[in-house]
Amino acid sequence: MVLAMTLVRMAEALNTALEFLADAATREFHPLILQAKDVAAAAVLTAAIGALAIGPLVFGPHLWPRLA
Repeated sequence: MVLAMTLVRMAEALNTALEFLADAATREFHPLILQAKDVAAAAVLTAAIGALAIGPLVFGPHLWPRLA
């Protein structure tokens, strides 16, 4: 679970770094920079969804007997 949370934080940090780098490269609109930012944001979303899926796998066996 800690690894999944760390992956999300790492993806977010890389996304932020890419956005800063793209903004430093040019202030003008460029479609490739927009696509790069979108792909980086999608990577963060994918990591977050993966962490969300891992949560029930880790905690489910411990919580299921209490809920049933």
